[in-house]
Amino acid sequence: MGLDSLALQLLNGLSHATTLFLMASGLTLIFGVTRIVNFAHGSFFMLGALVSAHALTRWWPVLADSAWGYAGAMLLGAALAALVGALAEFALLRRMRQAPELYQLVATFGLTLALHDAMRWFFGPDEVFAPRFPGLKGAVALGEAYFPTWQLFTLVLGPLVWWGLHALLTRTLWGKQVKAATQDRDMLDALGVKPAPLMLGVVMLGCALAGLAGALQLPREPANLQMDVSVVVETFVVVVTGGLGSVGGAFAAAVLIGVIHALGVAWVPQATLVLVFLTMAVVLVLRPQGLGGAAVAASQREAVPVFSVAPQGALHWLWPALVAAVLAWALGQGDYSRSLTEDLLVMLLLGLSLQVMMALGGLVSFGHAAFFALGAYGAALVHVQWGWALLPALASGMALALAVAAVFGLVLVRMSGVYLAMLSLALAQVIWAGASQWVGLTGGDNGLIGLTLIEPESRAVFDAVLLAGVLAAVAMLGRWSVSSRGAALQALRDAPLRAAASGLPVNRLRYQVFVLSAALAGLAGGLWAAIKGAVFPSVASVGTSVDALLVILLGGVHQLWGALVGSALLVWGGAELGQGLDYWRGVLGLVIMAVMVLSPSGVLGGLQSWWLSRRRPA
Repeated sequence: MGLDSLALQLLNGLSHATTLFLMASGLTLIFGVTRIVNFAHGSFFMLGALVSAHALTRWWPVLADSAWGYAGAMLLGAALAALVGALAEFALLRRMRQAPELYQLVATFGLTLALHDAMRWFFGPDEVFAPRFPGLKGAVALGEAYFPTWQLFTLVLGPLVWWGLHALLTRTLWGKQVKAATQDRDMLDALGVKPAPLMLGVVMLGCALAGLAGALQLPREPANLQMDVSVVVETFVVVVTGGLGSVGGAFAAAVLIGVIHALGVAWVPQATLVLVFLTMAVVLVLRPQGLGGAAVAASQREAVPVFSVAPQGALHWLWPALVAAVLAWALGQGDYSRSLTEDLLVMLLLGLSLQVMMALGGLVSFGHAAFFALGAYGAALVHVQWGWALLPALASGMALALAVAAVFGLVLVRMSGVYLAMLSLALAQVIWAGASQWVGLTGGDNGLIGLTLIEPESRAVFDAVLLAGVLAAVAMLGRWSVSSRGAALQALRDAPLRAAASGLPVNRLRYQVFVLSAALAGLAGGLWAAIKGAVFPSVASVGTSVDALLVILLGGVHQLWGALVGSALLVWGGAELGQGLDYWRGVLGLVIMAVMVLSPSGVLGGLQSWWLSRRRPA
């Protein structure tokens, strides 16, 4: 690569860094004041792009004829993103301020689903191509290469936005109050500054920055309905790498990630995504608080209920028997019902694997799809390459997931909170990128198809064994939770410092539960490959990790049968909604938000609280 090409790639990276910084600065401001990790931030990016694009092409095309009109359309997109952000803050975010971070992630993921379907209904499904920005349509010569003038403008815009935010936060009374709120919100309230209006303003500013970032993409790419999730994952990388709550760290991380992304495209295009997430992983290993974040304080975890096993008395045996009877009946009601019930059982096993980590060990994962995918690909590859049967293939998938977990667990178990969640997400994205781009081994987007791990004549036997095995896994989790090891895990989950002072081997226990969880997820992935007869890179996607979280959080993470209720809501409920509604994902998003707001302990946890309140004497 010559100097001209290298300079061009560096400029491309710095231009991309502006978009990342606008997104990351808004997200970091929102987190700094509200302590909410907003997964829906990409939706405001997409909203700004769609509003501006429709204003320029369909509503008022005359705006595209002048620079002022074009800029006005972009600001309109940012303003509407801020307005919708204000509505979201009033309806959802302020009600989730006291909830654990993972519950906030799931609730805002529900907001993403709802906003996505709302925008699809209002704007339509088609891409919108906006014209180029007037006066900035040319290119600047760099030797024999050319760099677009618009991207040069956005490159300059990034430092200007950083300077403006820095001045706003350091030289104005409102900015000083925002900085004070990031450090001690309760003390600020005690001094007479109401936090609610302050938080509303911060959310509106953050969403406006996201909307502006989306609008700035129009001269480069069309506005479409796939912009939200793709950009928010990279934004999380920047925010976590820079340090949660640090605008300066977000700027430095945006430049670093943008340059690495551009150089990866030029030098190793097959491993670009891997390089980006490996960069985040290396930064977090060397500096767990990120480039500009404050040192992570050793604080107590949230107080959570004791793991609830099952109703006592006669129901102690009646409940599992009833569950087994219903599932067995569903497996025998035709191909469609059998397929849905098999999906439910696999999702139940995946949820159990994550529940072991979260409910007992207190380890938060936002990338559990990594081990699910490793189990699926491990089982599929040995079957395709060497013709191995079902049991050896499942064992191979579990072994692969176990081997990767044994290595990465040495680092992951020393993290906590959002940093642990994002580092696990980085691992999942590396697996996803490898599955997508290692075409010779995994088939890439074409996947591995035609798997015959289950013969048609033995399907009924397989279903019976699958049902028995999953119910046995539920029983083992219940038994383990009331054992001495389960009690030790819950002790270090609630009070890690006290557990360490009491002589418990905290890191070793976390490592053991992490590896066990990965093995169960690998088994679930191998079963998924066997049932579907094919494996695609989507098994390692963010959506799969979110599904695993939904399974346990909707049902109740601290309820033994919570994963069953969550998987039934997600699989059976989603199938029923999908048959009768065009916008069923939006409805599912509303259900997710309602459960997280009204009953953060999940459906079973809420029912248990209601029942106990009725039995408690007045």
